[in-house]
Amino acid sequence: MVTAPQKSLKWRASADGPGRWEDLTSVFGRSTALFCMLTGPDHVLEAANPAFFETVGSDRARTGVPIAEAMPELAEQGLIALMDDVYRTGRASTTTDARVMLAGDDGPREAFFDFIYEPRLEDAGEIVGITAVGVETTQGKYAQRLAAEHHALLEQIARDRPLEQILEGMALILEEQSPNLIVSVLLADPDGRHLRHGAGPSLPNFYNEAIDGISVGEGVGSCGTAAHRREPVIVTDIRTDPRWRDFRDVAEKAGLAACWSTPILGVDGGLLGTFAMYHRRPCGPQDVDLALSAAFTRTAALAIERHRVQQARVAAEAKERAAREDLAFILEASTELARDLDVDEALHHLARLAVPALAPMCMVDVMCTGRIRRAATAARTKIQEDLLAAWCPVEEKAVARLPVCGTTEVSRRPPPVPGPWHRLGVTGHVCVPLVDRGRVLGALTLLATAERPLDGRIVALAEELARRAAASATNAYQYTQRVRLARDLQAGLLLPDLPEPPGATVASFYEPAGEGLEIGGDFYDLFRLDDDCWAFMIGDVCGRGAVAATMTGLVRHTVRAVARLGCDPVAVADAVNVALLERAAQHGVGFVTLVYGELDTSGGRLGGKLIRAGHLSPLHRRADGTVDPLDVPGMLLGVGSDLHIEPYEITLGPGESLVMVTDGITEARSAAGTFFGEEGVIEALIARGSGARTAQDVLDAITGGLCGFTAGCDDSDDDRAALVITAT
Repeated sequence: MVTAPQKSLKWRASADGPGRWEDLTSVFGRSTALFCMLTGPDHVLEAANPAFFETVGSDRARTGVPIAEAMPELAEQGLIALMDDVYRTGRASTTTDARVMLAGDDGPREAFFDFIYEPRLEDAGEIVGITAVGVETTQGKYAQRLAAEHHALLEQIARDRPLEQILEGMALILEEQSPNLIVSVLLADPDGRHLRHGAGPSLPNFYNEAIDGISVGEGVGSCGTAAHRREPVIVTDIRTDPRWRDFRDVAEKAGLAACWSTPILGVDGGLLGTFAMYHRRPCGPQDVDLALSAAFTRTAALAIERHRVQQARVAAEAKERAAREDLAFILEASTELARDLDVDEALHHLARLAVPALAPMCMVDVMCTGRIRRAATAARTKIQEDLLAAWCPVEEKAVARLPVCGTTEVSRRPPPVPGPWHRLGVTGHVCVPLVDRGRVLGALTLLATAERPLDGRIVALAEELARRAAASATNAYQYTQRVRLARDLQAGLLLPDLPEPPGATVASFYEPAGEGLEIGGDFYDLFRLDDDCWAFMIGDVCGRGAVAATMTGLVRHTVRAVARLGCDPVAVADAVNVALLERAAQHGVGFVTLVYGELDTSGGRLGGKLIRAGHLSPLHRRADGTVDPLDVPGMLLGVGSDLHIEPYEITLGPGESLVMVTDGITEARSAAGTFFGEEGVIEALIARGSGARTAQDVLDAITGGLCGFTAGCDDSDDDRAALVITAT
C-alpha cells in the first residue's frame, strides 16, 4: 500500500514551473496515491494525477475549476475549511483515516484517506496555493471493520444466539460493506428438498415469502440450482437467464437484476442452505464479492450446524423429559390403581387419571353378561361430565367390536354412535380395550377436542394405562371374590345368630384379621342337646385358610355328633382328638385349642361341666363385678393321645357370666407394643362393675376396653372371637 510522505515539503512556484510539474508527474503519474495542485484562495484545480481523476470522477473534477465547485460535498465535510487554513497560515496539515463521502452515479460512496496538505510558495516566499496528497485506506479500514464484526458474529455463534439474529446480522454487515449488494440466506429442510427463508433484512417481504419453500433442483433460480449442483451459480442478468423463468416477475417487482448464489454445505457435505448476493443492475461479482461470499458462507455453515446441534440437543432433552414424565405418570397411575380393591372404584380411578393428563374427556365401559355398562366418566368441567354420564350406550359399535378384535381404534372423528359429541366439541377419539390375560374386560375411550388433539404419545400412554388398569380391575375383582368366599365360608363355620337357652342371655363376637381374605381359625358354637341341656364351645385352630376351615368343620361336626350320643365333655374332647390324629396327611396337620361344656338349665340355675384343652382359661364373672379365672388343666388337641383333661363343674347364679375369648384378643398390642393380655380382659370387666346385666353388656365391656387399649394402632394378624353366657 502506498503511504503519504512523512516529511513536509515546501512546494515553490517558479519560472520553470512546467518542468517542475513534469518532475511531479514522473513521481505520481503511475502512483495509486491521489495528487493534485490547487491555486489561489479558491483552490482552483491546476493539475492532478490519473489516480485523482479516477477516484473523484473525470466528469466532475476539471482543471481550471475551484475544487469546491467541482466537489461541493467536500465543503460539508470540512475539507475546504482545512485547505483554507493551510493556505492562510502556511502550515502543513496531516490527517489519518479521514472519512470522506464521495458523490457518484450510484449515490454517495464512503472512503477513507490519509491526507497531507502542503502550502506552495513563490520564490519570494509568498503562498500561491496548496498541494494535496492522499492515500486511500478504505480497503484496510473495511478489512479491520469486517474482521471485528466477523469476530462478533463468531462470539454470537459460540453463545448460541438465535440463528435468525446471526444470519440477519451477517447480511447487514455485508450490505454495509458493499452498499450496492443485497444479501439473502435460505435454509434447507432436514430432507434437503426445499429451501426456507433464513434471512433477508433488505429484501421486501413479498419477495421473501415468494421464495420461501422453493424446491432444490436444476433451473429453480440461482439458489435452487446452486443447492442442487452443490456449487456457486452466478446469474448476471435475471431478465434473460432461463433459470429465473418462474421468479422473473417477482424479482423485477423487487428491483433485483442479478443474483450470485453459493451453497452452504456442512462438514459432511450435506446441504444446509444457500448464501445469495443480489444486485440492482445486471453485473457479475468482483473478486472481493466472491471472497466475501466464500468467507461468510463458511461462517453461515458454522452457525447453521451449531443451531442444528442445539436443536437436536433441545429435542433430545425434551424427549427425555417427556419420557421421564410419562414414566412418572405411569408409575404413579400404577400405584394409585393398585390401591383400589373394588372394581368400580378402580374404573372410576382410571377415568380420573386419564383426565386431564391424556385427554379433556373420557369414558370407561365394561362388558357385563354380554352387555355394555358405562362404569365411569371424567371431564374437565362438571357440565361435560354430566353430559357424558347421562348418555348411556345401548350398543356402542366401537366398544362392541372390542371383544372380537381387542385392538386400539384411533379416529379423527367422534365415536360412530349417537352422543352429545357436538355439544362437547369432540373432534376425535381413541378407544383402547381393557385386556388382561387375553380377556377383554371393556374399553377406555378418550375424547379429543380442537384444543387437545390426540397424538401417538397419548395413544401409547393410553394403551399402557389401560393395560395396567385392566390388571388392577382383575385383581380387584379377584380380591372381592376371595373376600366374599372367605366371608361365606366363615359364616358357614360360625352361627350368625346364637340361640339363647332358658334362663340365660348369650353374646358372641368375631373379627377377622387383616382384609378378611383368608378364613380364620377361631370358632364358637352353642346348640341344644335335649330339653334342659345345652352345649357350648369356643376354640382356635392352628393356621388359616382352607386347611383351617376343614379343621374347624371337623371339630364342630365331631363335637355335635359325639355330644348328642350322651358323652360327657371329657369323652367329647377325646373324640375330637382322635379325629384330628386320624386326619389324612394331605389335609394338613395342626393342633386345636378348645373349651367345651354342657349346661343344665333346669332348677332355675345354670350349672354343668366344662373342659379346657390348651385354650385360654374361661373367666367367671360374678354379679358384683369380680372376676375369677377358672384353673382347668388340659392339653392341646391333635398333638398326642394322652390329653390329661379333667372336667370342671361350674354354676352360674343370676347376673353371673361365663366369659371365653381367643388369643387374638389377649395378644392385641397397644401403641407401646404391650399385650392386652388376660389381665386386660379382667380389668375391662371389673371396670364395668355390677352394671353389666346381660351377656351383651359384658361383651361390650371387653370390646370397649380392647378398643381403648389399641387406640386404632393395632395391626394384629390374628382373628378375635369371644363367647359370653350370662344367667338371668
